[in-house]
Amino acid sequence: MFRTLFLVFTVFSQVSAVSIRERFTEWARKYDIQFYHDHHLEESVLSNWIDNDIYIDYVNSQNRTYTLGHNRYSGMNHVEFSDLMGLRRELARPNKRLNYHSDHMNTVVDMSTIPVSIDWVEKGAVTPVKNQGQCGSCWSFSTTGALEGAFYVKNGNLVSFSEQELVDCDNFKHGGKDMSCNGGLMDNAFSWIQQNGGLCTEEDYPYTSGTTKSAGSCAMKSCDTVPNSQVESVYDVPASSDADMMLALSKQPVSIAIQADQQDFQLYKSGVFTGSCGTSLDHGVLAVGYGSLDGQDYYLVKNSWGESWGQDGYIMLGRGDEFNRGGGQCGMLLQPSYPTL
Repeated sequence: MFRTLFLVFTVFSQVSAVSIRERFTEWARKYDIQFYHDHHLEESVLSNWIDNDIYIDYVNSQNRTYTLGHNRYSGMNHVEFSDLMGLRRELARPNKRLNYHSDHMNTVVDMSTIPVSIDWVEKGAVTPVKNQGQCGSCWSFSTTGALEGAFYVKNGNLVSFSEQELVDCDNFKHGGKDMSCNGGLMDNAFSWIQQNGGLCTEEDYPYTSGTTKSAGSCAMKSCDTVPNSQVESVYDVPASSDADMMLALSKQPVSIAIQADQQDFQLYKSGVFTGSCGTSLDHGVLAVGYGSLDGQDYYLVKNSWGESWGQDGYIMLGRGDEFNRGGGQCGMLLQPSYPTL
């Protein structure tokens, strides 16, 4: 009897191992994960993938407001994934220039004047989801997203602006304050766009740092700045206020900073994300709306990790005072801002 059970267990284990290996191989093929004949690298990624696979099954069995799933980051451990974050809060200027304003200062927001929900994607003010790749340039994507929204609101047409121009040119060498693939800050980038009279289009100055993992030579003089794309003012939304954030979003998309280095965020697939998420801001993204789903309020957020992550590149972050003592889910209410043209 014992021998029979042992044989059954052995066969089952072997089948499970084959199944896991097959699923892992299929995942690597789907996301074009290359190991370059490095067996040690492949086994390391497989180990991470198995850990994440187990965690995905566990979370999805808990009947939460969101689900997890495999994506191109499933082969990374926490340290490796954290290294992708590109928001650098220490780059903030101690004294902001006069064209920076605190939005809705000393006013009480009349919630009756704010729409119950809003979606700037449906309104046509948001470009397709982009992919920052292997470069810590999230700050540039959040910046262009907010600029694209502001441009649409003012001019009525949607233009995709160049992240690569910011990565190449908004740095210390060219009078900027950011650090290319080593991180940056959206407010700094807004200031650079203002100083330089606007930004070129994505088509004229395409993104390449996602594969090169570094900035190129600044080529801003080789492309034409889009007319009417110069930032006039930047508004900092009062922190820790859902009412002020919703009021700002009723006007246009808003740049936000979040903490995104945690496992649930890494593997997010769908639903309203209400899981554990802190306020150590490390990633720049774009808030593009808000609403409610199955009784759970949320903010709709556009990420820059491609359409294969999350809900076609988006995440719904839980909305309400219960998140981080009013700091917002993943700290999204701590540092929101948007430009006007």
